[in-house]
Amino acid sequence: MLKAVIFDMDGVIIDSEPQHARAALRVLNRHDANADYDYCSSFIGSSTKVFTQDIMKRFPLSISLEDLLEEMNLEKKKILKEEGYAIIEGITDLIKKLYHAGIRLAIASSSSPTEIENTVKALHIKKYFTKLISCAHVEHPKPAPDSFLLALKELGVSPQETVVVEDSCFGSQAAKAAGIPCVGYLNPHSGNQDLSAANVLLESFVGIDERFFHNILCRSLGKPVMIADTKRLFIRELEPKDIKEIYQIYKDPDIRQYIPDIDDYLEEEMKKQEAYIKNVYSFYGYGMWGIFSKTSKKLIGKCGIENLEVDGKNEIVLSYLLDTNHWGYGYALECCRAVFTYAKEELDIKRIVAVIDKKNTRSQNTAKNLGMTIEKEIPYKGHDCYLYSIQLD
Repeated sequence: MLKAVIFDMDGVIIDSEPQHARAALRVLNRHDANADYDYCSSFIGSSTKVFTQDIMKRFPLSISLEDLLEEMNLEKKKILKEEGYAIIEGITDLIKKLYHAGIRLAIASSSSPTEIENTVKALHIKKYFTKLISCAHVEHPKPAPDSFLLALKELGVSPQETVVVEDSCFGSQAAKAAGIPCVGYLNPHSGNQDLSAANVLLESFVGIDERFFHNILCRSLGKPVMIADTKRLFIRELEPKDIKEIYQIYKDPDIRQYIPDIDDYLEEEMKKQEAYIKNVYSFYGYGMWGIFSKTSKKLIGKCGIENLEVDGKNEIVLSYLLDTNHWGYGYALECCRAVFTYAKEELDIKRIVAVIDKKNTRSQNTAKNLGMTIEKEIPYKGHDCYLYSIQLD
């Protein structure tokens, strides 16, 4: 269960990395050190102290480490006074949503305690954070895990209850070393950061809420994400243990006549489905999910949306199948409506299509009852089909 989210500050809450780089370059230019922006950005995510230590080794400066560090910090303050704080779009709303959802929040930053304190006060977000952790509070800065381990201790949570948000290579490596799932924020102003240690990459915080972080945590622990809970059904991501039940549904000839790509051998089909479960959910955030009866608790089919090429165009395609014992009771309509709701509210998807065999009158009636309309007739994988579509307004 998600209990806490730990944020980096620079590059995640405020877009400060360009300011820090300009401050460093001003100082280095004054001391005739031939450095560039790429050199400065290579230390994003680490502390100013580590940065200045490298400068002293690399350049022949006639200044002490302590004086250089002081001069660097003064220059950062000067630029901040000139330009103010550049807050990342959507981050304040996200912080408030998480706080009001009962999620404990912390900052674990390579900035100094004073810089962190001044930032949260200036942005009027201090009250939302339980703890403010600086690299000054630990022995080793990022990419060491010390800052995050201290944050876990102060928050009273485990790595299995927490998600980190980072924009830097060092930060994502620190999260991984601490055993905490990490969301890598792709900040274009943070340089060319290697975020391969992150569990998932994110381009914007706009529209994100606690459910997004809950899903990241579930997937990192190998647990299926719950998609919808309807009157008679619940829909969730599939697990490898569900595959044998799915295959039994596939074996029904009434179902196979409309599904062209089912392997005849259980072992081969299981391998394909296991690869699908491992890769597709985490990459897209959606796929084909399992349909379970609330009464029997058993898997009775699959439904969901997938990225497929249809008639030469990339589309988001609705698909479903149900055990024939559950045909004729409105389950298809119930689960597909839940899929549409999830696609619109959680994924912000605007258009969904369905490719339906011209002989499959049951599915055609379901599509019409869902509000989908026929666009045209198309050939699809050796079948004559109708292309249905709907705009999710």
